[in-house]
Amino acid sequence: MKKAVILLLGLVFSEATAQEDQNILAEKMNIIKTNVTAYAFRNINLSYERAINQWFSVNIGFGTMPEGKVPFINAFLKDEDEKRFQNLRIKATNFTIEPRFYIGQGYGKGFYIAPYYRYSDVSSNTFDFYYDYKGPDGNTYQIPLKGQGKTNGNSGGLMVGVQFFLTKSQNLVLDLWIAGAHYGSGKGDFSMSSDFVLTPDMQAQLKKEIEKLDIPIVDYTVETNANGAKIKVDGPWAGFRSGLSLGYRF
Repeated sequence: MKKAVILLLGLVFSEATAQEDQNILAEKMNIIKTNVTAYAFRNINLSYERAINQWFSVNIGFGTMPEGKVPFINAFLKDEDEKRFQNLRIKATNFTIEPRFYIGQGYGKGFYIAPYYRYSDVSSNTFDFYYDYKGPDGNTYQIPLKGQGKTNGNSGGLMVGVQFFLTKSQNLVLDLWIAGAHYGSGKGDFSMSSDFVLTPDMQAQLKKEIEKLDIPIVDYTVETNANGAKIKVDGPWAGFRSGLSLGYRF
């Protein structure tokens, strides 16, 4: 009798496992997507999500922003400061790896919680910058400089979202990033050079002008010399994520 019960339990377990394997095989486990809202910021992007099982998947994304104006530069620079950077252009890339834990239907559908890691890289063109030097004679002189540099950041964060299958065949996918935020550290170097030999007084005023820009979230230090200035970025790196992706499931 005992052997019969064990055999029966083994058959039931085998049948359940086989049924689960069949369900997994029946599911489409791959999704290719693009965040359509990111194109408003010139961010060309693509991501690939692979379902590991019903409740867990891994999403890997890459984005690149071609060289162009800084998006919403007036949100963190005053009007008079923004005018000093009129021909500033930047380009950027980012890479994100994002494990997803689904609490809805699963296999890539429903609400999910996603811790993630992101690498970001930002570089600039050679841009013009000027500051108004108040000379000892009481006159003000506009001192032009050329700037250039790059910076990168590593950060970790958490996002919550929900993903839907829009068609009967469940091929068309809509992925809503409800809210996400990341925080980490960034490093970079920017330089500004002048055709003029800067006196100690010119250097002191240039240092104050750059420090007065007060760019949010990023920490930076300024060193000046007779040829211009060096700006070193070394401190917090933060960002937010929200958007709407469309994709294909196969």
